[in-house]
Amino acid sequence: MASVKVTFLGHASFRFESDKGTVIYFDPWLDENPTAKSKVSQIRKADIVIASHGHHDHCADAFAICKKTKAKFVSGYEMCVVAEAHGLKLGSRAVPLNPGGSLKVKDVTLTMTQAVHSVSLSPSLGAAPEGGHFHPDGSVSGYVLAFDNGITIYDSADTCLFSDMQLISQMHGPQIAILPVGGKYTMGVREAARAASLIRPEIVIPAHYGTTMGQPADIGELKRGVKFLSANTRVEELKVGKTLTYTASQSKVS
Repeated sequence: MASVKVTFLGHASFRFESDKGTVIYFDPWLDENPTAKSKVSQIRKADIVIASHGHHDHCADAFAICKKTKAKFVSGYEMCVVAEAHGLKLGSRAVPLNPGGSLKVKDVTLTMTQAVHSVSLSPSLGAAPEGGHFHPDGSVSGYVLAFDNGITIYDSADTCLFSDMQLISQMHGPQIAILPVGGKYTMGVREAARAASLIRPEIVIPAHYGTTMGQPADIGELKRGVKFLSANTRVEELKVGKTLTYTASQSKVS
């Protein structure tokens, strides 16, 4: 039966694994992440590493994981240019997209979507022109991951609420949406509940929040808001290191 595993690694970092064994790391920040329990040294396999944008808490370990596992790095063009400076050849190991663009890797099609957030390249990434660390990194983007087995995940990455989330829903129909709820650098729980009503997934997984990061969020309030605005959607609050296994409903006519 079709399934996808979603593991919360801490803050905004996730690991996805399809039932075909394809492993995807999304916005990996592990080694210096005070909320993470795993380290880059523990990673044995990755096929794809996605960085939604150039902020340290979303891409600090992306290049290291790619070099360790031979995974493809997927991000905006400007981030892929930086990746090439870190030894990932542009076009083959570092594959650029722009909002609206798609890429098929193994059994998953990745589509970059818009997001609304500040764009800058963190100094920790290095390989930037002198004095240019906090220049725009090109884009901040969400991603739709459409697996061949029919399961689709939408990770909005860092963003505020925007009404075109409804178009993303209409175009891609994700069963799972991962949304930030911290309410300081991204939308908060009230906006995330409204986002759920626009996207209407089966499951919302909150991210980018917590007292450790100075972004406390009332997940109970989120659950109440989602129940009121999108009755068929449920909130799954994942603890660090926990995995949600989503199994798609199936039917057969013979």
